Order: sequence, then structure tokens, then C-alpha cells
Amino acid sequence: MPNWHNWSGRITAEPERLVFIRSPEDACALASAAQRDGKSIRVGGATHSHAPLVAHDGIIAYADGLAGVLAVDAASERAWIGAGTRIYALGHALHQHGLALHNQGDIDQQALAGATGTGTHGTGAALNSLSARVTGMRIALASGELVTASETQHRELWQAARLHLGAFGIVTAIELQLRRAYRLREQGWQMSLDAALDGFFERAAQHRHYEFFWYPQADNAIVKAIDETEDAPEYPLADEGARCGWNYEVLPNHRPHKHTEMEYSVPADTALDCVREIRDLLRNQFADVAWPVEFRTLAADDVWLSSAYERPTVTISVHQDVRQDETAYYRACEAIFLRHGGRPHWGKVHYLNREQLSERHPRWSDWWQARNSVDPDGVFLNDHLAALRPDA
Repeated sequence: MPNWHNWSGRITAEPERLVFIRSPEDACALASAAQRDGKSIRVGGATHSHAPLVAHDGIIAYADGLAGVLAVDAASERAWIGAGTRIYALGHALHQHGLALHNQGDIDQQALAGATGTGTHGTGAALNSLSARVTGMRIALASGELVTASETQHRELWQAARLHLGAFGIVTAIELQLRRAYRLREQGWQMSLDAALDGFFERAAQHRHYEFFWYPQADNAIVKAIDETEDAPEYPLADEGARCGWNYEVLPNHRPHKHTEMEYSVPADTALDCVREIRDLLRNQFADVAWPVEFRTLAADDVWLSSAYERPTVTISVHQDVRQDETAYYRACEAIFLRHGGRPHWGKVHYLNREQLSERHPRWSDWWQARNSVDPDGVFLNDHLAALRPDA
């Protein structure tokens, strides 16, 4: 029986060892021992990735013990946070200091290092991913050294490792750019897909967050808009679509149903045509798919492997029940995404090889050069990532 699996249960592995890290010193010692002994390490967070980023037969380490808000600089609105801290544990802890994340994803179960390491994001045409808010990192390298990387120290390492895929070393702590605590009010309604797309960007510009889930069999789009408010929180919190509370109470949702997911980021100016092609695909070839298509905005950033690197972006996500074979459906969707210049989410299903990925990421070679400079022996690569290495 496999002794490791991801959240959905779809990806499994039989690693040589499962290790729990409880201190930066332990992380450094584990990293250097692995290099000495010719072993490989992958660090698992909340296992929410739908891509095989962690699975392998070497060492799988968990950094859950490296958790909590470690230091706060109220003046600069920055904080150092343990890499294993779950997103859901951050909201109240930061709120105690009067601070908050600028944005977060729909799911808040991930570990911070996993969320930043895969480019996890929420929605908002003027809002970036979590990776773009990383101002510093502490990384236990294969040499056994604990390095601090930031805009002023080891800058190239920091620039590359903000979205790190777990491939540079064991991330022990992350510094984030935050903002003052704020409250949000959410509203939701339903409309057809055509109505949701008509004037979408004009409506999105009027709200801090604006997105929809389209259910293909009913042609029913569940639209959600969220805006800052001075209103007091309303407890107990209402159901999704009508909440008013602090940011960390309103942005996440409970998603218990096991599924697989593919998400591509496409340029904003081609997104409407892209999702219409996905609609036609579902109607003509995959009419049995009941899971929704999600449509969200994302601001451009300068993170080297970001799906929103240097372009305003719309992310389009497709889903399938974990008990179903999604391959034919996802491959057909991927062909459409690629025609529209799409880049895959690193934590979701995709089928691209290193040549295809390098064509879509202008800083691909720079990222690998920075990675290889601190881990030339590939201690922190599994087969999935090693196959993407330019010199593989």
C-alpha cells in the first residue's frame, strides 16, 4: 500500500522515508545528509497539488513544525512566517497585529511554502498571487547552509525562488508584504454564461474581486463580487455569497468534494473567446461533465515562473470528480488553452514538456540557472521536475 498520497488521493507514492522537520537546524542537517548520501528530498505541505510535485521514492519531508508568525514589522507592514503555516491559521494571527494578506485563494488549507511555491492566487484584476508578495525567504540548501534571500541579499535567488516548486531547498520561513486589516462584503447572484461574459471586464473593474463558476449542464453561472467595506462584521457569518467580515473570513470557501483540476492562465484580451470555446467543447463532446468552469482575473507580476508574468491575466479552471478519468476532457481543454497562449498553474494538472513550458515562460532558463546554482546535484528534484530540467 502506498504510504503517501495527495489530498485527492489520485497521486500516490512509496517514499523511502517520511520525515517531520521541527527546526531550521533540522532542515539544514537533513538537506546536507541527503546530498552526502545521494538521496533526494521533496517537501510536502497540505498535499493540495494536483500535479506530481511531491511524489517520489526518496525522502518526503513535512515542515508543519515550522509554523507561526515569527516576527512583525508594523511600520513596513511585513512579517516573517514559518513556511509550514497553513493559510487558514494566518488570518487571525496577522489580525492580532492589525495586518492582513493582500489576497488569498478560494481554498485556505495550503501551507504557505506550498502556496507561494506554486503561484497560488485569488481573484482581482488589480491583485497578484501570493508569490508576488514574497519579500524574503530562508532556505536550507543542499550544502547545509541556511540562506536568507531578499531584494537586498542573494537577489537572483530570491527572484527565482519566490515561485520555487520546492526545487531550491527546504524553505523554512517566508517574509510577506502585507497591508492593514480590512473588512469585506460579499454578494452573489446567478445568470447565464452569455450574460456573465457580456460586459465582464467592465463589471470586474467595479469590484475588488469578481468571478464566476459556470455549471455547463444547467448553463448557470454563479457570480460573486467582493468589495471592501466599513460595515461591522456580521456574525454568525452567512453562507457563501452573502458574507460580511474580515478578509480572512470572507475570501476562503469550504471545498470538501474530492476532484482533479486543470487551470490555465490566458491573456485577458483573449479570455472571453477562450472560455466560449471551452463551452462549445463541453456542449459538443463532453456533455456529461457536471463540474463547473471557473473564470477569474489576476494582475500582471514580475515573478519569473508566474502564469501572470508581465501580462494581465484571466485564469480558467476546469474540474472533474476524482473517481472519473479526466484525461480526454483535460487534454481537449489544454489544446484550447494553448491556442490562446495559456500557461498552466504549477499545482494543477497539465501535460506539457520542458520545450513547451520554456516557450511560455520568458525567464525559464534564468529560473533553472538560479536553481542549479544552489542544487547542481538535483537533491530537490523528483522525476517530474527532473524531466523539465533544460539539460535533462
